[in-house]
Amino acid sequence: MNYRDRQRGTLLGLAIGDALGAPVEFEPPGSFEPVVGYREGGPHGLGPGEWTDDTSMALALADSIAEEGWDLNDQCQRYLAWWRTGAYSVNGRVFDIGNTTVAALQRFQESGDAWTSGDASEFASGNGSIMRLAPVPLAYVRMFPDRLGDLITRAVESSRPTHASPQCLSACACLAVCVAALIKGLAREVVLDPDWSVWRELTELQPLHLEVREVMQGSFRRNAPPQIQGSGYVVKSLEAALWAFAGAESFRDAVLRAVNLGDDADTTGAVCGQLAGAYWGESGIPEELRSGLAGREMLERALRGLLG
Repeated sequence: MNYRDRQRGTLLGLAIGDALGAPVEFEPPGSFEPVVGYREGGPHGLGPGEWTDDTSMALALADSIAEEGWDLNDQCQRYLAWWRTGAYSVNGRVFDIGNTTVAALQRFQESGDAWTSGDASEFASGNGSIMRLAPVPLAYVRMFPDRLGDLITRAVESSRPTHASPQCLSACACLAVCVAALIKGLAREVVLDPDWSVWRELTELQPLHLEVREVMQGSFRRNAPPQIQGSGYVVKSLEAALWAFAGAESFRDAVLRAVNLGDDADTTGAVCGQLAGAYWGESGIPEELRSGLAGREMLERALRGLLG
């Protein structure tokens, strides 16, 4: 497995986890036939392998980075185009957008300032910015570890247009570092070790919200379902994705553990898919999950833009 294989796996993993979870989104855990592969249905009536807003927003972010470098206003303009016109959607229409994101995009329309459009309230701490994060560590992995502060700044800033709470900013910083380290080939045991020196450096650069700090100190190892929940709350979402990833023996095992938690299953899958894809790489993703993924040409275009 090479470096590019893991980079590609990061974005593809996000989309695959999203698509696997979409048919059971909002379903309580244990209330549905366990997911073992792509299926149709769910609240949005999607076909097998079709994905949701998680991947659409990741594609918008990827295009912005590839075409404009780092520009929060451009990122937000592309999210707005997705919301208003269905750009970046798997089927050309918008069918799944969070209330926090809608409110932020409305503020951006009025102000034109993505730096201030996200709600900084702790009550607006959904998982809408970690779900789309993959293009940031994928594009800026070169900053790890020698320019860790720059990588963290990019990750934190990527959240601000829609999710500016301390929980969301902290979660994006931690997830970006995890994914970048995995792309670089570091062992899972090292990256998930609460005593890893990089975590000490991160907390000096970006003070973490207490609940996010507890997750990174190992709550995802100490807890199990039902304490582990596929929740829309960013802290629980990150914890669930790390739990699914840490206990998995393969990419497939990781994303299926994530989506079968139910509830916000598409996003738990998308976040876990970023980690699992960065670790096992594209070559570690089963062929049927790669070939059955809808909108593959959109993902390939985004990867070409980011990787050349």
